[in-house]
Amino acid sequence: MAKVLATEIRVGNLLEWDKRVWRVLKSYHVHVGGRGGAYMQVEMKDIEAGTKTNVRFRTDEKIERAFVEPRDMQYLYQDGDAYVFMDKENYEQLHIPGDLLEGQAGYLLPNTDVQVNFHNERPIGVQLPGSVVLTVVETDPNIKNATATTSFKPARMETGITVQVPPFIEAGERIKVNTDDGAYMERA
Repeated sequence: MAKVLATEIRVGNLLEWDKRVWRVLKSYHVHVGGRGGAYMQVEMKDIEAGTKTNVRFRTDEKIERAFVEPRDMQYLYQDGDAYVFMDKENYEQLHIPGDLLEGQAGYLLPNTDVQVNFHNERPIGVQLPGSVVLTVVETDPNIKNATATTSFKPARMETGITVQVPPFIEAGERIKVNTDDGAYMERA
């Protein structure tokens, strides 16, 4: 197991703390001038229970990083509340509950290659590609002579999510969407 200094904790890191695995949501350095030492304020979410907590670590404190094994998989289909993935090496299928995806399901199309992270042989999260290409199924009508402006309109994608798109995008078009923040990138 690798230990890291508290000052090296970043958003998205997985930590083993208090006999549980936590995902870091926020992390910032706090220094109170003249009164005591500096510390790291870290907001974390329990992978299993889903509870959140705020913890202060001294800057010289070492925290255990969780060992994560990434596996390349392919998303196949949705089965009720679960999502089915196939391991690309041994072709075994894995059912992952929808609540483990935390809002990422709207970017999953069949045959999408993803990376599933495992901890102690248990799936704990899915890492999507940086962008995906989705088809617009419904949006407001095209505005004549519209060019790229600062105004955007909502568009519903084939997966059910809503993305803010420029006014010249019409229903039926394929667009590239950033999977980190759900923002429109460009036409595909």
